[in-house]
Amino acid sequence: MPSNPPTVTARAGTNIALVKYWGKRDAALNLPAAGSLSLTLADLGSTTRVRFAADLAGDRVSFEGRAADPRFAGRVSRFLDLVRTRAGLRHFAEVATSNTVPTAAGLASSAAGFAALALAASRAAGLHLSPTELSELARRGSGSAARSIFGGFVAMEPGVRSDGSDAVAHGLLDENAWDVRLCVAITAEGEKAVGSSEAMERTAQTSPYYADWLASVPADLEQARAAVETRNLGALGAVAERSALRMHACAMAADPPILYWNPATLAVLATTRQLRADGTAAFFTIDAGPHVKVVCTAVDAAKVKAALASTPGVMRVLVLTPGPGARIVGESSG
Repeated sequence: MPSNPPTVTARAGTNIALVKYWGKRDAALNLPAAGSLSLTLADLGSTTRVRFAADLAGDRVSFEGRAADPRFAGRVSRFLDLVRTRAGLRHFAEVATSNTVPTAAGLASSAAGFAALALAASRAAGLHLSPTELSELARRGSGSAARSIFGGFVAMEPGVRSDGSDAVAHGLLDENAWDVRLCVAITAEGEKAVGSSEAMERTAQTSPYYADWLASVPADLEQARAAVETRNLGALGAVAERSALRMHACAMAADPPILYWNPATLAVLATTRQLRADGTAAFFTIDAGPHVKVVCTAVDAAKVKAALASTPGVMRVLVLTPGPGARIVGESSG
C-alpha cells in the first residue's frame, strides 16, 4: 500500500425485492436459498468513506458523524477482514457512513450500506474488482447487498457452489430503461421487532410452509424476468404481490410467528387493490417490515401517492425512482 493511502467514498442505492429473498442455504457465507429480483433506487441509499492507515490501532467506524454502536462496528470490521485478506493488507481502517434509509425498518438499509462499503473498501485497499466480484463480496455483508452493486432491475442467482462464487447478481434493465416509480407508504416509526436474519432462520427452521415457499420461487423468477424484459407492469406486479404474500405467510407460520404488518399495512393493500379496480396499474410488495411499496408508472405516481397518503395510518409517502448501481463519488490521496 502507498505511504499516502487513498481515501475512497462510494455511494449505493437501496433495492427493493419484487421476487423475494427469504432464507439462506449457508448463513456464514450469506448464500441465498433461492434467487430474487429487485429494483435499485436512486433516492434512498448509503454513502461510505474508507481509508486504511498504518497508524491506526483498530478500525474506527462512525455512523452519521458519531461513533458507531459496537454491534454495527463489529459487523463492519468483520467485513473489512474479508477485504484485508483479499488484498494482503494488515492496516486498520477509518470508515464513515451516512444513510438516507431508515435503519432496520424494512427498507433494505443494509443492502445499500454493504454495497457502498464493498466498493469503497476494496478500492481503498488497492483492489479493482469487477461488478460480479463486487457483488460476491457485498453479499458477504448482506445478502441483498449483492443486488445494489447494479442499477435498475437486477436478478440474483442463488448459485450451487459451496464457496458461493456463483451466488451473484447481474443487471436486467438499467435505471433509464423503464419509467416506473416505487411509492413507499410509511406505516410506522423505529426499528422492526425481529431482524431479517433472525426471522429468516426462524422461518426456515420452524415454518411448515418453508419448503413450498422455496419451491415456488423459480417459477416466479421466470415470470418476473419475462415481464421485465417486455416492460409488462401488470405481469410483474402480479408476481410481486404473490411473492410478497407467500413470503409473509411463510413467516407468519413460523414458531413463534413473525408478523411485521400493522393495521395500516392492511389498509394500504386495500387501497392498492381499489386503485386497480378503478383502472390504475398499481401493485404492492412488502419486505420484512410494516411498510408497503407500490409499483406504478411515472404517469400514475401522483395519483398513487395521493391515494396512499389518504389511507388511515399512513404517516407519509415517498415516491422513488430507479437508480444506478454502486459507484465511486470521491477519491483522494493522503
